[in-house]
Amino acid sequence: MEWNFAPVLGGMDLLLWGLLNTLKITGLALAFGVPLGLGLALMRLSTLRPVSMVSAFIIEFFRTTPPLVQLFWFFFAFPILFSINMTPFTAAIVTFSIQSSAFFAEIFRSGIQSIDHGQWEGSKAIGMNRNQSLRRVILPQAVKRMIPAFMERSIELLKTTTLVSTIAYTDLMYQANDLAQRTFRPLEVYSVVALIYFVLIFGFSQLSIMVERRLAKSGEGTVG
Repeated sequence: MEWNFAPVLGGMDLLLWGLLNTLKITGLALAFGVPLGLGLALMRLSTLRPVSMVSAFIIEFFRTTPPLVQLFWFFFAFPILFSINMTPFTAAIVTFSIQSSAFFAEIFRSGIQSIDHGQWEGSKAIGMNRNQSLRRVILPQAVKRMIPAFMERSIELLKTTTLVSTIAYTDLMYQANDLAQRTFRPLEVYSVVALIYFVLIFGFSQLSIMVERRLAKSGEGTVG
């Protein structure tokens, strides 16, 4: 066969629009997922057993069930059960925000628990309550250790967003499928899309490695 990228290059505006939508989904899922994850982590660390158990169930449920099943549930089942209109965009944001929060919760929990207990005792000795200690002393130290894990999870989220094409959201994969059908050049289209994802993910991966090395040189540990 002969390679012909001309039709693909002619449709690059569609692919770039899809890429923008992919990054939009990823960014918003991170914006909502990180604070939700922190909330779940604090609940998981709570001394109140019912609160901790509820958080543990949510975390494990969304970490262990397939994201595609979660996406279909929020898009197809949730509107039926609660009579709420759910667009593909909204379903994607809700699904990936909650799913990501479950993973971020474990990163937060590991980071907080990695801080020496003496830090808690020291902040208590100078008159801080638990919330003040967490906000002013523990979290600032823990977050530094969590940055590489956060970046790795963000990369996984970017990969997972390819699933939104199954509910007709116009992300990069959806536009690629459409362009492949229009041009009858699936090999060229998906080769270009693979290259786009490679450049994005490889770039983020290298940035994550650089950050981790810098933290290692500064004496800060990391959490997985």
